[in-house]
Amino acid sequence: MPNVAVFFGGSSCEAEISVITGMYAVNLLRGTRYHVLPVYLPPEGGMVYGTWRKVSEFAGRAAGIPVTLRCGALVREGRRRRFPVDVALNCCHGGMGEDGTLAALLAWNGIPSASPGVAGSAVAMDKWLTKLAARGLGLPVAPAVCIAERAFCADPEGACAQAAELGFPVVIKPARLGSSIGLTVVREAEGLRDALALAFTLDTRAVAERYFPEKRDVNCAACRLKGEIALSPCEEAFSGGELLSYEEKYERGSGRALPAQLPEGVAEEIGGMTRALYEALGLRGVVRADFLVVGARAYFNELNAVPGSLAGYLFDDTLTGIRAFFLDLLDEALREKPPAKQIIRTGILSQDIFSGAKGCKRRGNFV
Repeated sequence: MPNVAVFFGGSSCEAEISVITGMYAVNLLRGTRYHVLPVYLPPEGGMVYGTWRKVSEFAGRAAGIPVTLRCGALVREGRRRRFPVDVALNCCHGGMGEDGTLAALLAWNGIPSASPGVAGSAVAMDKWLTKLAARGLGLPVAPAVCIAERAFCADPEGACAQAAELGFPVVIKPARLGSSIGLTVVREAEGLRDALALAFTLDTRAVAERYFPEKRDVNCAACRLKGEIALSPCEEAFSGGELLSYEEKYERGSGRALPAQLPEGVAEEIGGMTRALYEALGLRGVVRADFLVVGARAYFNELNAVPGSLAGYLFDDTLTGIRAFFLDLLDEALREKPPAKQIIRTGILSQDIFSGAKGCKRRGNFV
C-alpha cells in the first residue's frame, strides 16, 4: 500500500484554513488504497507527524512526533525510524506552503506531488506575477498596478497617485495573500494611504486594481487526469458586501450557484482561459482560477495553487465522489512522475588549475 503524506498548517494568515483542508483530505483518504501520513507544519516551524482525526485537536498546540524530510521519507528526529513517502498532497494555504517552498522541498527529496510544482506555485501565489502571466497570454485582466512597500515609505503621495490613476473605485490587496485578508475597496483618494498601509502590514507588495461594483465572482477549477486537462463547471459565489469576505468564504456563506448562470459564451471563455493558464504554467494537480464577470465580459483575477477543500466539490457533490477524485489525483501523480534527465558532470573540480594562489585568482574570473 503506497504512503501519501498530506501536508497542512504553516505560518501564514491562512494556516487555520489549511488545517481544515488538510484534515478534510486526511479523513477522506483514510481507509482507501493509500496509507495516510498526516504532516502538520506548526507556526513556529518544523514538521510534526500525528494520527489526528479532528480539527479541534489543533485549537492549541498539536501533539505529535517531530519529523524531517530526508531522501524520500519522513524521518523521526533523534531516531532511525523512517516513514517512506510515495506521493505528497499539499493542503497548505498561503505563505511558505503554497508559494512553491514545500514543492521545492518535495522535489529535492525526490517525492512525487499531486499538487502544483515550484514555478507554478510561485507564480500563482503572487497576484501581480499571475496578472503578468495572464497578460502575456493575451487574457483580459482588469487594469492594475503593483506598489512596493519601500516605494510607499519613500513617497506615500506618489504611491497613492499611482493607484489613483486607475480611477475610482479601486481595490487594494496584499500581493501574496488569499482568503480575502487585507482587502479594501477605496472610493476616493483620501482612503488610499490607509488601505495601502493595511496591505503593507501583511506583505511587502500590494496590488491596486480597478474595482467593478457590478462584478460577479466566478471560478473554474482545472486538473490533469489520465494525461488530459479536466475542467470543472463554472461556479458563482455570492456576496452580501462589496467583496467576498473571509466570513462568507468560511463561516456564513451567502450561497453559490453551480453551475453559474452566465451570459452565452462566457462559461466557455472562462474555461478556455483556465486551460490556457494551466498549460502555460506547466501546472499539475488541481488549481482554481477566479474571474470577475462584468456584464458579458470576464476578467481573469487570481489563481489558487491550493484551493479551499482542494476544489473537490467543483467536480462532484458527494463525499464518495470527492474521495474518488482525490485518489485519482494521487494516482496521476504516481503515474506521471517526471522522468529523470541526464545531468552533465564536467570533472572540472578534479583539475589542478584552481589550486593555490593563482587558482584563487582564476576562480574569481569566471565568464
